Amino acid sequence: MDFDLSEDQLALRDGARELLDGVSPPEAVREVLEAGGGRHDGIWSAMVEQGWLGVAVAEADGGLGFGTVELAVLLAEIGRHATPVPFASTVLAIDGLVRAGRTDDAARLVAGDAIGTVAWSARADAVRAREEGGAWRLDGRADPTLYAPSAALALVVASTPDGPALFRVDLEATGRPAAEPAVDRTRELGWLDFTGTPADRLGGADAVEALLDRGALFASAEMLGGAERVLELTVEYAKDRVQFGRAIGSFQAIKHKCADMLVDVEGMRSTVFWAAWCIGADDPDASVAASTAKVWSADASKRVMADGLQIHGGIGFTWEHDLHLFLKRAQLDQLTFGDAAFHRARLAALLRPRVAAGTGVI
Repeated sequence: MDFDLSEDQLALRDGARELLDGVSPPEAVREVLEAGGGRHDGIWSAMVEQGWLGVAVAEADGGLGFGTVELAVLLAEIGRHATPVPFASTVLAIDGLVRAGRTDDAARLVAGDAIGTVAWSARADAVRAREEGGAWRLDGRADPTLYAPSAALALVVASTPDGPALFRVDLEATGRPAAEPAVDRTRELGWLDFTGTPADRLGGADAVEALLDRGALFASAEMLGGAERVLELTVEYAKDRVQFGRAIGSFQAIKHKCADMLVDVEGMRSTVFWAAWCIGADDPDASVAASTAKVWSADASKRVMADGLQIHGGIGFTWEHDLHLFLKRAQLDQLTFGDAAFHRARLAALLRPRVAAGTGVI
């Protein structure tokens, strides 16, 4: 059995890398940082023109008709380039809208006419929904939300008397939040506060679980791409940096750290694409795979970034070096849609019934 990407998926990866090498070099990322964060309109336009926003949308709905694995391939390349665009948040919103039958909203996002975002909170009652006269209203404050200051609409997870549910909020009508200062300045971040805010209900607990699975996968895929690039930068530096008359890469301690980084990156790759396949195939283990990917990627990403920073030494701490772009971005992705501790607890809840029944956990 071949567990590698198919020829078409590898071609997609190579084409995406070539495009981003051209439109999203470190200089373009730094333009966004110097402007205070947000997005790079030129890069975003190039993605829209290539149809990336519809990569996992059926052709009948105006997409390219590929799947979740192909989407993970693109997200990894975006992470590899620390690309400052609202891709992950928008495609996640598109998926939720398509599943809810809101094809008009989804088509607007696929066409690049608007940006979407998703507000999810680790605390279940952070946002509460109440029904008044057949209409839903939201109260509370969601966790910091990527690209909320620029989004036209938001999908919001909120608690109801019947359990968690997914809602749509028109931010063009209710107002967008101000952008907040954040460690990761390659992307925009904002707080969504709700006080009797009108909302449309899109689905119940199943919709929320599907959203969480995909959100965890998307963050993990971006972390994979960033960790892969940091490993490459570190190995290149270890070959070039000379100390005591020798390249530091010849020292055993440095070799061991680079080897550990490689093991972590390959572990991330395995879990990310297992999760992508499970989600795309509607496999019963999709939630288990998604949480496994987030646990491994969040922990491994920390180790890769720490080792890369240590091997780079003093130069790695400077603003001029690109390492900090990936380190800070990874720190935000490690928390997005649940940190490692959250997903360990989720995995325990998912696997406990199997253990009690005496069946295998995988």
